[in-house]
Amino acid sequence: MLNEQDRFRVGEAVTRAEALSDGEIVTIVAPESDSYNDVVLHWAVLTMFFALALVASAPAMFVYALDRAAGGWSAWTAGELLAALLFALAATFLVARYVFGIAALRMALTPGATRARRVRRRAVLLFRLSAENRTRARTGVLLYLSLAERRAEIVADASIAAKVTPETWGEAMAVLIEAVRKGRPGDGMVAAVERIGQVLAEHFPRSADDTNELPDKLIML
Repeated sequence: MLNEQDRFRVGEAVTRAEALSDGEIVTIVAPESDSYNDVVLHWAVLTMFFALALVASAPAMFVYALDRAAGGWSAWTAGELLAALLFALAATFLVARYVFGIAALRMALTPGATRARRVRRRAVLLFRLSAENRTRARTGVLLYLSLAERRAEIVADASIAAKVTPETWGEAMAVLIEAVRKGRPGDGMVAAVERIGQVLAEHFPRSADDTNELPDKLIML
């Protein structure tokens, strides 16, 4: 996570970058972009069905386990066996739901494509709330970092998107993600802001009447 000094450094980097262009940079860092509860539920259901498949493939072992749990009594009726099976499946689901809900395991079991889509979706939403159409010349750009997924997104306003291709932001994204993987997200945010500022200065040099239209400070969600 970023400390107070990191937040101050990122804000200063934004101020320096904006001094060279008409662009307005908004920086946001979130602990994660989604709860991924649906992924946890999918894995819990799959585990439950796997347990059911095991019982179906070896029903005698299931009955034997019930006998041991009941102290050797084996006069099970069909209804009792069904009730025991349902209870076992429910218990399996609940345990799996808890285990797969552990943050590190939940993230590891979430497909990379799913994480990428949800980080992008959250970035676009935050951009619409914080930067889109909020500048006179539509020159706002959002730098968004989601820590749990170790993914970042850059979303630009209409005027910037018309001149700057998504590939242009590649260097900024690369230095940010590399720093996050090394446990230095603050350094990564500062370096990414500097590179975004260079791109903006090239395409949108500062006008004489330019004003600071969006806050420079880092937003922590």
